[in-house]
Amino acid sequence: MNIGLRVDVDTFRGTRDGVPSLLKLFSEENVRATFFFSVGPDNMGRHLWRLLKPEFLVKMIRSRAASLYGWDILLCGTFGPGPSMAKLASVMRDAANAGHEIGLHAWDHYSWQKRIGTADQLFIRGHLQKGYETLTGILGAPITCSAAPAWKCDETVLSEKEKLPFAYNSDCRGGSVFRPLVEGRAGLQPQVPVTLPTYDEVVGRDGVTAAAYNDFILGQLKAGALNVLTVHAEVEGRVCLDMFRDFIRRARAVGANFATLGSLVPAADGIPVGRMERGSVPGREGWVAVQR
Repeated sequence: MNIGLRVDVDTFRGTRDGVPSLLKLFSEENVRATFFFSVGPDNMGRHLWRLLKPEFLVKMIRSRAASLYGWDILLCGTFGPGPSMAKLASVMRDAANAGHEIGLHAWDHYSWQKRIGTADQLFIRGHLQKGYETLTGILGAPITCSAAPAWKCDETVLSEKEKLPFAYNSDCRGGSVFRPLVEGRAGLQPQVPVTLPTYDEVVGRDGVTAAAYNDFILGQLKAGALNVLTVHAEVEGRVCLDMFRDFIRRARAVGANFATLGSLVPAADGIPVGRMERGSVPGREGWVAVQR
């Protein structure tokens, strides 16, 4: 049983502090993962306006966000321009040099998450191009995969991504690798959907505590099916690092192996065509792209 391991890196502190901790852990446990880096300004603190939405406020309280992330992350970019994550280029190169797969997550995670539902094609194209060029420049080699922030993606995004040399994308939630329909045809770039819930979606819901989270996720694994887990440098790379180490060891004990997302993509003629549309997942506020 393979577990595709995806690491989302959303913030400056997550890059600076969380990624090195995860790289050390992965080296000790002989794990390979796919890191999706945000490379532009860290304006994530501007999400605080969403506290006016009851669903988001409940999630923040339920997941104990202040202690989970820290106030420096929650307020970053709130009162002025956020720091550029490209300043931490050496950390991104360290991940690549350690043998991990590297992909683009965002130029500006906050602006994508806030605007993508109504953004025009020029915004999407500019965001993707700046992110791609920045990360390619940092690594000194083309990147071959991407993952839309907060799983917010639509057909316009897919069309623009096809103009970049991505071998696959991980933009949605679902259950199997597929080629999404783009302008009435099978898309050129397969999707590797995330199949498992994230820590902040689960903890505090339906009686699942932080101490029981690993048991819950292990119970969601399916032999013979696609298993893709998203962890965050800001969470599993920091305050939940010991918990994540325990998960890796317990998953291995039941026969699971960890893999990059790219290694889970089958040969082109074995990938079915499917639809990607707006939907929702339990524990997450707002819409996300889902496989249908």
